[in-house]
Amino acid sequence: MNRKYRKTVIAGNWKMNMLASEIKPFIEELKANMPAKRACDVVLCVPGVMVPAMVKSGKDAKVAAGGEDCSCFEKGAYTGEVSAAQLADVGAKYCVVGHSERRQYHGEDDMLVNAKAKALLAHGVNPIICVGESLEQREADLTMEYVAYQVKTALSGIDATALRHCVIAYEPIWAIGTGKTATAEQAEEVCEGIRAVIRKIYGARPARAVSILYGGSMNAKNAAELLAQPDIDGGLIGGASLKPADFATIIAAANQE
Repeated sequence: MNRKYRKTVIAGNWKMNMLASEIKPFIEELKANMPAKRACDVVLCVPGVMVPAMVKSGKDAKVAAGGEDCSCFEKGAYTGEVSAAQLADVGAKYCVVGHSERRQYHGEDDMLVNAKAKALLAHGVNPIICVGESLEQREADLTMEYVAYQVKTALSGIDATALRHCVIAYEPIWAIGTGKTATAEQAEEVCEGIRAVIRKIYGARPARAVSILYGGSMNAKNAAELLAQPDIDGGLIGGASLKPADFATIIAAANQE
């Protein structure tokens, strides 16, 4: 982390778990376990139907609400979709786009991720843009080529001013929900490479201001080591964000100097 130039973000991604009625007791337990002072922004990204409940309960604990996905369309006959405007209207401050599960199960490509990020930015919602390689790509030594393409495409047409509101989350697909985690050195190498790609497009100053998160099975045990890396500015947390005590431990790990 380098808090001199950029903010640290600890974001939970609940996926299709929990109920709106469970949010208040979760936040109360989280608040009881969190450090009195913290050096990071805390976000919980939840299914769209639960965002209002997260906004309401998260306020006292200074936990921002986020969505898990949005449509690239402003409005229209898109049954079942949730627009960026609708997320903003109910108080979402962040939204995940391009998660590997959306790419895998819903066939989302990089240009669609770019369109969703632009839609969110147009309504004042900070996109958390996910990128990452498969095990096959890593074993073929194609990690940076693939991730660089994802980053360039996701940021296409986004100017330096809007870039300040973007968060990049590196999530090696092979480390999501598998119990496997990239070593701190592997994670840092890719996050450093992502910053280099952004630097080449926008220049040094905008690149050093972008928060880059690690999203491959960060948990209470490995968070401190991962967050000690200079180019890892937080985490996109899956399973551990469903456990208040574990999530609080990760938040505390972000307090390190």
